[in-house]
Amino acid sequence: MRNQELNLLMVFDAIMTEGSITRAAERLSMTQPAVSNAVSRMRVVWKDELLIKEGRSINPTLYARNLWSQIREPLQVLGNAVAPENFNPATSNRTFRLAVADAMVDIVWKPLRKIIETEAPGINIHAIPYTIVNGEQVLVDAEVDLVIGTITSGDPSIIRTEYLYTPKYVCIMRPGHPLAKANLTVEEFAAAEHLLVSLSGDVTGYTDQVLAQHGLKRRIAMTVNHFSAVADLIAESDLISVVPPTALEKAIFSGKLAVTKTPVEIQGAQLCNHWHKRQEKDGGLCWLRHHVSHMIKSHAERHFEELKKRFCGAKAA
Repeated sequence: MRNQELNLLMVFDAIMTEGSITRAAERLSMTQPAVSNAVSRMRVVWKDELLIKEGRSINPTLYARNLWSQIREPLQVLGNAVAPENFNPATSNRTFRLAVADAMVDIVWKPLRKIIETEAPGINIHAIPYTIVNGEQVLVDAEVDLVIGTITSGDPSIIRTEYLYTPKYVCIMRPGHPLAKANLTVEEFAAAEHLLVSLSGDVTGYTDQVLAQHGLKRRIAMTVNHFSAVADLIAESDLISVVPPTALEKAIFSGKLAVTKTPVEIQGAQLCNHWHKRQEKDGGLCWLRHHVSHMIKSHAERHFEELKKRFCGAKAA
């Protein structure tokens, strides 16, 4: 392969990874016109349109998608083989994209920003929305570098996983709510009006499966697709909700919300870091994963110790 063709492949990989000529130029430390010129040469060499502009976005042709599926992993392997330890946080200008729920942004972003300002001032961190359903796909398609959450059916030969902790689900309601008590019965729980946080849009969850085993069904009176709306809704209504308490930590610990144990065991899915095997030896991602993992594990340990003191009836016990 001639050097010119290899250079074009590197530019092509950056465009496909970033989904933007502008961001690819930033990634490669090139000017935008230089990347555009490279695209023109690609079209001549590979005899395909490759990238079709649609508004402000670009849509790869079928040829481009097939080509990228063949070259992206070999290019990653070559890069790791040539310079596996070339990441320097102090001088790097990389952008990392993390698929993460808003509740985890609340936990990670502030301490991560402090580390970046101290150790890696050129690093950019972008939060990308995702659902449990598409967690593996966004990694396979290189839309993100890291997924923080749950992937239900990830292929272990492709997706790498680091366990962080197992969420503990609790029931929250406004202080003074009739159900704000230590011994909430399953019948009282099922009869209440529930708020469901559904990132995927489904109107049932694992709680409903558990209730069905007891011959009970609850009413999902409202749903929201992000945790930031929950505290005010619960505090100013008679709704109750089953949530991972880390997502509503400030509202629970401040006393804005009452919290009690669920009358049936709600088994939380393991929270993990997930990344694609092609980035296994990526020095930058290893650096990021190290900090993210430490932040989340440390926060979870402190959180659950404090939560014990906040359950309804805990002070009297």
